[in-house]
Amino acid sequence: MRSHAWTLSAILALAIVVAAVPLSAAGDQCRQLCSPGGARLAIATGSPGELGLLAELAGAFCQGRQVSLCWRKAGSGAALKLLQKGAVQVALVHAPEAEKQAIAQGWALDRTLIGGNRFYLVGPAADPARAAQANDAAEAYARIARTGSRFITRADGSGTHKREMAIWRKAGIQPEGSWYLPSRDFMMASLRLADRKGAYFMTDSSTWLVGRARFGLKGLTVLRADDPELVNTYHALRRAGNGPQADLAREFVAFLASPAAQKIIAGYGRQAYGQPLYENAAQAAKAR
Repeated sequence: MRSHAWTLSAILALAIVVAAVPLSAAGDQCRQLCSPGGARLAIATGSPGELGLLAELAGAFCQGRQVSLCWRKAGSGAALKLLQKGAVQVALVHAPEAEKQAIAQGWALDRTLIGGNRFYLVGPAADPARAAQANDAAEAYARIARTGSRFITRADGSGTHKREMAIWRKAGIQPEGSWYLPSRDFMMASLRLADRKGAYFMTDSSTWLVGRARFGLKGLTVLRADDPELVNTYHALRRAGNGPQADLAREFVAFLASPAAQKIIAGYGRQAYGQPLYENAAQAAKAR
């Protein structure tokens, strides 16, 4: 009995120590984007990393530079937390209110529009809630809630989740019940879950195009795409500070707004999917 008690105590003590280790020290989860060398820059984002756009941009940025760039996969809420803690130096996010708050609080700088896409409300072709017939996204959401039709929510504080909750608030609804299903996962995984469940889901247009090409998603169709609430813009923010990493972060954010990077963003995905996955900053600004 005494040895068992000691073992349990040791395990609990070890768990406390591990939990107290900073994320960066517990294991670098940054995926290398270009060869190591010189100053190191960590970038946090979700779909632009998941769909390969960030790797394309990083490759262009690294040419002729002795630098090392890596990507930490994180939705906008988590990406901003990583930026605030200094675990990354740049965040590419789509959560406008949280971005403005970060700038106002002084720990983030250079909020720069880099591009965008659209949110799509997708769901089963039968559309049991008649969401496609609603006057706007808020009414579509209200119909889904009223009929108790299954809806996948990311429930993770991501930019997509924040926008979803804003639409629920506009509809005057606090979503809850067995029909409202949290995935607590990233965009592609959540989209595929909606396909398996025959559920409604709000995805970004880029993930939809890639998901259809890679996985079919035969159980879903786009029901709403052009509502003003469904415009989705991405901004780059860098962490306030000085030193080589801060200089590199400033340089990278400036690069994202440059003609060379904007050309990459405007054309990314055209060859593979028949149309670009993203709009550049000029196109995104017009859509707002």
